[in-house]
Amino acid sequence: MKQKGIMLLIMVTICLRVSAQSFEGTVKWSMKMEITDPEKKAKMESAQQKMNDPANQAKMKEMEAKMNDPQFKAMMEANPQMKAQMENMKKMNGGGMNSMMPTGMTVKVKGTSTLTKMDGGMMDGMEILHQKDKPSIRIDRANKTWSAMPGGNGQTGKEGMNVSSKVTKTGETATILGYNCTKYIMETSDRGRTITQNIWTTTDIKDMDMKSLARQRGPGGRPFFSDQIDGVPLKIEATTEEGKMVMEVTEIKRESINAADMTVPADYKETKMGMGMN
Repeated sequence: MKQKGIMLLIMVTICLRVSAQSFEGTVKWSMKMEITDPEKKAKMESAQQKMNDPANQAKMKEMEAKMNDPQFKAMMEANPQMKAQMENMKKMNGGGMNSMMPTGMTVKVKGTSTLTKMDGGMMDGMEILHQKDKPSIRIDRANKTWSAMPGGNGQTGKEGMNVSSKVTKTGETATILGYNCTKYIMETSDRGRTITQNIWTTTDIKDMDMKSLARQRGPGGRPFFSDQIDGVPLKIEATTEEGKMVMEVTEIKRESINAADMTVPADYKETKMGMGMN
């Protein structure tokens, strides 16, 4: 099955991690996404028009009322995937297709572990835990469950054999959060599909190590980073055939992180990763 470009950008984003030499604290990112492919934009607009149809709106109100029924609530609690899908439908109904897109994320870093929490959209509140030499884990605190993320475990499978990247260092510079940054262009090709990323990095931050990202792989064996890029990324502009995404660091805060945040609570149950990603 082909990966959708804009969803690939999101999956790479939530798997973004750093290896800390001595850094401990939080890094906040803002995110903006835009669907630019005319065909997909038309499909999204058509889907939104159907959603706004009075008959469908009546069905949505009926569904929302049903979700308040104690028996139905109990059924959803027993099925977290269905609950997530129902909640995502409510979000689409409330704010349209754009409301499904994340608006930012916060990354907690402690030692070799990171915890990424998404803000906004259908992934609002989604948490991904990365621990050294272990598969990435999604934590659902509302339902007290956890599940292993597909791919992104540092291994390169057969799909990854088809992935190639080209990195170009430019002479362009910028200042982000007071740090001097240099622009790199990274082009990643996979079975005829290309993702182009403009990555602004700084070498002024000495206590973060991004080189380990060059050895990590995301869904389908795609690289997170390149060993040809020096420094810590503070801004990423990514483009696919389907859309664009702009991420920028808005805050770097050195602070003590609770070690318990970097583990899965003992009373959480394991579930399988489903399509509902709330």
